[in-house]
Amino acid sequence: MFKFFKKKKIIPHIKLSGVIGNVGKFKQGIDFSSQEEILKKAFEIKKAPAVAISINSPGGSPVQSHLIHDYIRYLAKKNKKKVIIFTEDVAASGGYLIACSGDEIYANQSSIVGSIGVIYSSFGFKDLIQKIGVQRRVYTAGKNKSTLDPFMDEKKEDIERLKNIQLDLHKDFIDVVEKSRSSKLKKESGIELFSGEFWSGTKAKDLGLIDGIGNANEILRQKFGEEVIIKKFEKSKGWLAKKLSSSENHADKVISILEERSIWQRYGF
Repeated sequence: MFKFFKKKKIIPHIKLSGVIGNVGKFKQGIDFSSQEEILKKAFEIKKAPAVAISINSPGGSPVQSHLIHDYIRYLAKKNKKKVIIFTEDVAASGGYLIACSGDEIYANQSSIVGSIGVIYSSFGFKDLIQKIGVQRRVYTAGKNKSTLDPFMDEKKEDIERLKNIQLDLHKDFIDVVEKSRSSKLKKESGIELFSGEFWSGTKAKDLGLIDGIGNANEILRQKFGEEVIIKKFEKSKGWLAKKLSSSENHADKVISILEERSIWQRYGF
C-alpha cells in the first residue's frame, strides 16, 4: 500500500529595513536597484502560493517607494502570487506606501503605521552667517535656481511652488492607498486618514489601514500550516561596500547617523 505525503508549502520571506533612498554612504537602506533581484528571485519560486514581505521603515524617497511598490505588484500579477505584508516597528510614509503593495497587511499592535503625507524640512542660516561675518555669493542662470537657499530669506513664491509639488506627491500617495485598500478604509470614522497622522497597529486595524494583528511566523503558520517552510531572502552587503565603509571617516559616519536618525526618531518613544 502506497502512502502519500503532503508536501510542505514554501513561502519566500523578504525583509525591507531602513530609510528609503540614499542616506549617507553605503547604508543598508531600501532602494529599487538593491532590491530588484531579490524580489524577482522570491517571486519566481514556482510552487510558492504567496510571498511574504516584512517592512520596517519610516519612509524616505517617494520615487523609490513607488518603484518598489509597482514592481511588487508587477511580479505578483506576472507570477500569480499573493502578497502578504508584515509591518514591524514602523511602516510610515513611504514605508506604508510600499506596504500597500500587499493583498493583506498585518502589524504588531505596537507598530507605528500611516503618516500618509509629504514633508520637506530645512534650516535657515541667514542671520548666523551675517553675525559671524560671512558673505554669501551666489550666481545663477535662471531666476528660480536658488529656490529655498538656506542662507537667503524665504520667498513666498518659492514656498508656494514647493507646496504645489507636495500636493501632487500627496495626491499620488492617496491614490495608491485608496486603490490598495479600497472598501477596507473606514473613512466614516471621523478621523482624517490622509493628514500625515500615524497610529498604533491596533488603531490602524480599526481604520482599515491594515487587515490584522500578528507577526510573520504566526500568520504564515495559520495560513499555510505548522510545517510551512519560510525561506528568507535578504540583501547582502558586498565586500567592496564593507571595505569602503570601514575606511569611511568619522565625520561622514556621524553625519550619516544623524541623517538617518532624524527620519527614524519622528516615530519613536
